[in-house]
Amino acid sequence: MASLPGFSLAARLRNGETVFTAWCGLPSPLAAEILGREGFSTVTLDSQHGMWDLNALLAAIAGIRHGGCAPVVRVPLGDFAMVSRMLDFGAEGIIAPMINTAADARAFANAAKFPPIGERSWGPHRATMLAQIPDQRDYLVNANDNIVTLAMVETRTALDNIDAIAATPGIDGLFLGPSDLSIALSNGRTIDQHAPEVEVEIERIVGAARKAGKIAGAYCGSAERAKALEARGMRFMAIASDMAFLRAGARASLDRLKS
Repeated sequence: MASLPGFSLAARLRNGETVFTAWCGLPSPLAAEILGREGFSTVTLDSQHGMWDLNALLAAIAGIRHGGCAPVVRVPLGDFAMVSRMLDFGAEGIIAPMINTAADARAFANAAKFPPIGERSWGPHRATMLAQIPDQRDYLVNANDNIVTLAMVETRTALDNIDAIAATPGIDGLFLGPSDLSIALSNGRTIDQHAPEVEVEIERIVGAARKAGKIAGAYCGSAERAKALEARGMRFMAIASDMAFLRAGARASLDRLKS
C-alpha cells in the first residue's frame, strides 16, 4: 500500500488514528478552508443536505487542500455518478447516504474504486494537479488504497444488512447517521441523535466494522459526543457544522454584550 503525495486521510486511519472532521453545509469555499486551517485534519462538504453547487464544491475541495487538509464529500442520495466526480475534483473520501443493502454498497464501491475492485472511470486530472502527482499512472495504481469510502447506516434495513454492507469489497467503513436512524427506529415519531434505540445500535455498527476489518464513524452534534463515541470504538467523527459554529460564536458574543 503506497501513499499518494498530498493524500493523508486513508493513511491516518490505517495507522489507527482517530480523525475528527469539520462538517460544512454552507456554500462557502472560504469557510471550509478556514475550518481546515484552524486545525481539523479533514473537512467534509455536505452536498446531500447542504447548499453546495458544483462550482462551489470544486473551489472548496481546492481550498481545503491548500489549507493542508483532506477534503471529504457527502454525496446526494443515490447519486453514484457524483462519487467519481468528487474524487476527480480531488476529494480523499466519500460518504454515501442510505446504504441499505449489499447491492447499494456494491454500487457505491463500483463508482469509487478502480478495477479490479470497482468500475470507476478515468478522469482525475484536477485531483492529480492538486496533489502534485506528475505521473497519473501512480494515481491509478494507488488510488484505491488512498480513497476512503464510508457507507451511511441510517435505517432498519441497513442494520439488518450491516454485516454484508461492511464486508463489501471497496467499502472502507460504516458511518452512523444518528438523526435518520432515530427517525427510522421510532417509526417517524421523533428525531433524537441520543435516543436509547440509537445508543443500542452503536455497538452493532462498531462490531460489524471490526469484524470486517473496517472502521466505524458517525456524525456528532458536539465535541463531547465525538469523544464519547471514540471511547466506544469509532474512529471517524464529524463535529457539529459550520452553521452551528457560526451561530454559537455569534450567540456567545451577544451574550457577553448583554451581560
